[in-house]
Amino acid sequence: MNTDSLLNMIGRHEPLFEQDVVQHASTMNDEIANSRFLVVGGAGSIGSAVVRELFARNPRALHVIDTSENNLAELVRDLRASLGYIEGDFHAYCFDVLGSEFDAFSQQALAQGTPYDYVLNFSALKHVRSEKDPFTLMRLIDVNIFLTTKLLEFAKAGGAKKFFCVSTDKAANPVNMMGGSKRIMEMFLLGEASPTAVSTARFANVAFSDGSLPFAWTERIQKRQPISAPNDIRRYFVTGQEGAHLCLFSILQGADREIYFPKLSPRLHLITFADMAQRYLESLGYEPFICSTEDEARSRVDELSQQRKWPCYFFTTDTTGEKDFEEFYTSAEEVDWERYAEMGVVRNDAFSSPEQLREFVAKIQHLREARSWTKTDLLDAFAELLPNFAHKETGKNLDNRM
Repeated sequence: MNTDSLLNMIGRHEPLFEQDVVQHASTMNDEIANSRFLVVGGAGSIGSAVVRELFARNPRALHVIDTSENNLAELVRDLRASLGYIEGDFHAYCFDVLGSEFDAFSQQALAQGTPYDYVLNFSALKHVRSEKDPFTLMRLIDVNIFLTTKLLEFAKAGGAKKFFCVSTDKAANPVNMMGGSKRIMEMFLLGEASPTAVSTARFANVAFSDGSLPFAWTERIQKRQPISAPNDIRRYFVTGQEGAHLCLFSILQGADREIYFPKLSPRLHLITFADMAQRYLESLGYEPFICSTEDEARSRVDELSQQRKWPCYFFTTDTTGEKDFEEFYTSAEEVDWERYAEMGVVRNDAFSSPEQLREFVAKIQHLREARSWTKTDLLDAFAELLPNFAHKETGKNLDNRM
């Protein structure tokens, strides 16, 4: 899918951040070319987009870790087929940072005295549907919070200039456990100052990223199945390259405890999933046909497709954790609006209650050791750190939807 088509589907005509990229290109390119990078979660949608941007600027070292063997293989094939090779050291590793393999990897890296200048983390469980059971929720906490703190300690031990971990717009005034986990992750990152600076980025949904609802539409078309989408949920969308650029600015120019986000403008606005689905079908040459039930949509694919129409089922959201619209900062946060043309920067003081963070870790560890916990147990742990956590529980989850 080319950039123009993608932008049209999310209701825009021009990419974001062009002015900022041009203005800062030289200094950013020089810094990348003289630095060593470790990218964890680097084979996912946004991680691979950042890896591509780094690779194109010929870093001294670029090491990528991901748990998906297939995605890693495709990442390497894509880089070789498009950009070729770099003079520096490039390597892709397939293992889990929470496992013993990373413990051995990190021990060897530190012993050999070849630390990384930048340690970047794009690992995440990103779906609201992960709230459906307490076991998946514990994995979400492990990946979104404790994997991050483990990597932060590794970055500090190796004397890295910067540790970066991607956040989400859902961390601002969170209403679901995914957003809440990312907000708690931010709180851990805003701890005591160290020589290794820490920054992050909150940005919108990456259009057609792996596992997203728009990506699922491509699967439905390929499998000759109907498209479904909520008609009342509005989201901001960015392209993979736009998300990568936002992350690169935070990585290379962000000061300690800063959170980057895209400024709202006529070029970045909310769009409903239903509107986006119709734009997507029209880009394929199909006229959207609105069905009144899932059964009708499932039964009419063959009939309607022969008329260059495609069945759609649009519905009002009633599942747990869905927010009507997203936001990038809260009224309590201090924002620098002047530094960039199209990016805002949240500036934070150190988190004032490290004891609360230690209590959170102890509570989660206790539940894990007991090998028994409920969703309510985890919600209670979140609420102690997030007193205004407005979790929306409906008793339904996205697995109950087509």
